[in-house]
Amino acid sequence: MTKTVNLPGGTALPLIGFGTWQLPPKTAYESVRAALEIGYRHVDTATLYQNESDVGRAVKDSGLDREQIFVTTKLRPQDARHARRTLESSLRLLDTGYVDLWLIHWPTSRDELVPTWQELLAAKDAGLVRNVGVSNYSPAQIDLLTKATGQQPAVNQIPWSPSQHDPALLEEHRHRGVVVEGYSGLKNTDLHNPVLTEIAQRHEVTPAQVVLRWHLEHDIVILPRSSRRERIATNFDLQGFALTTEDVTAIDTLTQAG
Repeated sequence: MTKTVNLPGGTALPLIGFGTWQLPPKTAYESVRAALEIGYRHVDTATLYQNESDVGRAVKDSGLDREQIFVTTKLRPQDARHARRTLESSLRLLDTGYVDLWLIHWPTSRDELVPTWQELLAAKDAGLVRNVGVSNYSPAQIDLLTKATGQQPAVNQIPWSPSQHDPALLEEHRHRGVVVEGYSGLKNTDLHNPVLTEIAQRHEVTPAQVVLRWHLEHDIVILPRSSRRERIATNFDLQGFALTTEDVTAIDTLTQAG
């Protein structure tokens, strides 16, 4: 059973998600099918990725109940002025009546920040999305949205890796009650770093598994992506070992060496 974190509305968000960025249509379909067979219950896509229909078909063909799978998609800033129409297109492509999480992919221009956020909140009120959030936003931008509407994003999806570890930024999100989803955690990491390889050897796992497990130790949602079934499986297989406090600290300090 995948560990989850509760979003403000009470939805359980699986800490391990499957990312689909840069996966072309056929690959996206096959990879998501494999991920769901392996045990993932959280899939992350976006309008930008142009694979929503393939992700939706994989979810449908998995034989799993839709309620069992947490589906995220994202709104491009340039689509902000017709956000509802874009969402309806996403729902049609995904072949679902709702998404579990809808994010603004990047901040819009400053004068559109609040109106766009209001569009997301309206979609939530209409039952088209269960939760709404942002991606690549700063704490100051999050505060702006919250102050204007009284409702804060449930999630902020931002780049996160050992070399980008920022305890102060993590704390900024924690005290606001905003869940951090980290992306490109493996892409932005030197998996040959001796600190990681030593920890991996000791636990008899791969350096990639160490990095992903490190995210989980910090309760940061991970979105590993691969088109290879064996890699999809090892990225998910993180429950059989735990990092020690010393391991976590050693990985935390890689930011100073990065």
